[in-house]
Amino acid sequence: MPTTSATAFHPSMCISTPSSLPSNSEDHPVHVLTAKPKSVLHKHPLWQPTHANISFQFKEKILCLEIMGVDSGKALSQNPCLHTTSLDSIHSIITFLESKGIHQKDLGRIFGMCPKILTSDIKTELNPVFNFLSYDLRVPDQHYRKVINKCPRLLISSVRDQLKPALFYLQRLGFRDLHALAYQDPVLLVSSVEKTLIPKLDFLVSIGFSRADAVGMVLRCPGLFTFSIENNFKPKFEYFAKEMEGSLEELKEFPQYFAFSLEKRIKPRNIAALEKRVKVPLPLMLKTTDEEFEELTRQGCG
Repeated sequence: MPTTSATAFHPSMCISTPSSLPSNSEDHPVHVLTAKPKSVLHKHPLWQPTHANISFQFKEKILCLEIMGVDSGKALSQNPCLHTTSLDSIHSIITFLESKGIHQKDLGRIFGMCPKILTSDIKTELNPVFNFLSYDLRVPDQHYRKVINKCPRLLISSVRDQLKPALFYLQRLGFRDLHALAYQDPVLLVSSVEKTLIPKLDFLVSIGFSRADAVGMVLRCPGLFTFSIENNFKPKFEYFAKEMEGSLEELKEFPQYFAFSLEKRIKPRNIAALEKRVKVPLPLMLKTTDEEFEELTRQGCG
């Protein structure tokens, strides 16, 4: 049996499990906090740089976050409540998420992206999200992990004030595929209806599309709802209209245009086509590989 001094601090030490499991068998790994963490933590290399005046409990919390792969400084900055939350409370969050199928290896990324989760209330905040996934999006229990890994922000979104209103709005627009919303585009559900979704639709209408056409475009390319108006829509549309002399009809048929890089794909391909004096349909211009595009322009056909 290994001695305490030889024990390495492991992320699993931030997780509690039933005490009935064997604690000294290599065949049955257990995730428990060591009975005397101080002797272990003091030997860990991450321990030494911490300030001497910081309490042991706070050091333990920082080390637990770092071992899980979470930038503790960033997490504490983004979620000041972490300063006062207990390690037991963090353990409860971890245990709850694991009970929902989230793997320990996922936690670093999830908490790193959304440190607020670490101080969420399980009963009033986290559990309702999983109920929403189950009852509103029809996500089976065994697939929770896939959805949460796709969009960790779901866990810090209010079901009443955010998720359900977004789902209702998207369904009114014509989003009927719950599977696609859950597994491919869950970011739409954590987007503000008033500040994000509606303004994107209004912009498309403002540049000349009918509302029906604009809705059709976002249904075909939901990613349009995630693009910045100032940094994406405006510069790309201006280039398309002025330099490419394109028509709204082309964009209506190929709204994915806005998903391509202006500097790395759109401009170089357009300039190459102009130099060869060939007209290449927008989808072929942007979706083809470099070799395929070169062949298209060489042959002078589109």
